[in-house]
Amino acid sequence: MPASIMSDEKKFWTAPFDPRFPNTNQTKHCWTNYIDYHRCHKVKGEEYAPCEYFKRVYQSLCPTEWVERWDEQRSEGRFPGRI
Repeated sequence: MPASIMSDEKKFWTAPFDPRFPNTNQTKHCWTNYIDYHRCHKVKGEEYAPCEYFKRVYQSLCPTEWVERWDEQRSEGRFPGRI
């Protein structure tokens, strides 16, 4: 991961290009990174810093309402994704 991604400074940041998602519609890219972030924390633990990359990407791509709804669904045990 580039050093600029790992720094603790608050900077304007957007998700880098991902060749798996070449289209303008970034819904799948958003969903995939949300799932990857929570899988990473589940497998590696809360203290594993590289997981934050996925969080930055999904926060950059996903509408806040979606993330809030998914977080609520996860806490209630009815989230449709496999984490």
